[in-house]
Amino acid sequence: MIVRQFISWVRTAPAGERAEATRALARAWLISDLSDDDRAAAEGGLLMQLDDPSPLVRQAMAEVFARSATAPAAIVQALSVDQPSVAISVLEHSPLLIDADLVDIVATGSCEVQCAVARRARVPVSVCAAIAEVGSAAAALELIENPGADLAPLSWARIVERHGHLAAIRESMLALDDLPAATRLALVAKLSDTLAQFVVARNWLGADRASRAASDARDRSIVNIAARARDDDMRGLVAHLRATGQLTAGLILRALLSGNLDLFDHALVELSGLPLSRVAALVHDRGGASLPALLTRAGLPESTFPAFRAALEARDEIGFVGTVGGATRLRRRMVERVLTMCETAPTEVSEPLLILLRRFATESAREEARVFCDELVAEAAAEPAYDEVDEVPVCEPEFCEPQFCEPHSFEPPLDEPEPPAVEPYEAEPYAIESCEIESCERERRKPRFDEPVFHEPLRRAPRFYEPAPYEPRRREPLLSDLLAAA
Repeated sequence: MIVRQFISWVRTAPAGERAEATRALARAWLISDLSDDDRAAAEGGLLMQLDDPSPLVRQAMAEVFARSATAPAAIVQALSVDQPSVAISVLEHSPLLIDADLVDIVATGSCEVQCAVARRARVPVSVCAAIAEVGSAAAALELIENPGADLAPLSWARIVERHGHLAAIRESMLALDDLPAATRLALVAKLSDTLAQFVVARNWLGADRASRAASDARDRSIVNIAARARDDDMRGLVAHLRATGQLTAGLILRALLSGNLDLFDHALVELSGLPLSRVAALVHDRGGASLPALLTRAGLPESTFPAFRAALEARDEIGFVGTVGGATRLRRRMVERVLTMCETAPTEVSEPLLILLRRFATESAREEARVFCDELVAEAAAEPAYDEVDEVPVCEPEFCEPQFCEPHSFEPPLDEPEPPAVEPYEAEPYAIESCEIESCERERRKPRFDEPVFHEPLRRAPRFYEPAPYEPRRREPLLSDLLAAA
């Protein structure tokens, strides 16, 4: 009866009131104890509301049925393919949608719909593959940041291939700790190519020089990524390098000169087809023709054999050298030792190999100087600044009792009599007698007959910047002076 009245009322009611009434009817269908007839009638009324011209009505139903596992499947399916403002909540939360429905929605839906599917609490492998294959960059970013997404290595590679040129995609993927090594390497390759194209477009570097700089940076990144890779990741990384044409003799030599023997062994395993144990035995047995045979089977150029032999001998002599900050870099002593051996070898060494070793020597020297300067700066920052005087705290005076005295010795004795009262004394006035003060001036006298008459001016003490006054020395009068005076 109530459903019949509802159907009659919604035909003329405003859109806002229809939406609130539909919301109430949907909640009643979920939580109320309705009879079978009333439940069927309510479901029919809700199905009729799917054709309502106002999206507010359908959005009200979607908000009620989005998270429910007992909602009418037909209504949820219809809401999932509605316009984005209605379908987003259902696509993001509804447990009634199967994987095939989600894959079809991703293939035909808009960017907002794809992002809603990528934000689901659990995204299966097939749905992740669909988003990686045809999804937008925003949907791929939502998928990368979703911890419930089950991304296969092929899906990672497809995302890098389609959206690896975008900085937001690269930053989100590189921030993941469990990112496959091959995928991380593909991101580095994308970044190096993007930077090379940028500097060439800005006319900062030529195309050849920018390509070489990008290649060197990519090789350094490969060695660093391989140093953190596990066995499974190492095999996948080496296979990716071989498939993309990056597993070259220069990269293998760089790995050996950087102390990364695992990458060196796995590269020879991938190129030669021999098991890892067999390759390790041939590498350590360098007394005969084992190493040249292994390198020949791996397809490496014969001109690089002296460098590999010298690098292995230098590694045995120098030993293991720890990394700085977790980064693998070329060992300067090893590079210089190999370069010296190749330059002084009795047989002629190819010129491209010597050029490569000289580049390695320059790079290792610069890297060592950079690390040395960083260590100096870190030590200077860690040392305390002695020229800065800290504020001296003000100490309040404390009363210290002597150790040889008892505390009660400072207390006055109890039987000591009080001092007698003293009467005030008034002093009598005293008359001061007057006296004459003699003058301090020098007494003037008349000069004698044998002295010249002159007045001495008032003399003052010379200042510190004035010379002392000259005083003529007096002498005894002569006879001529006496006669002249007479």
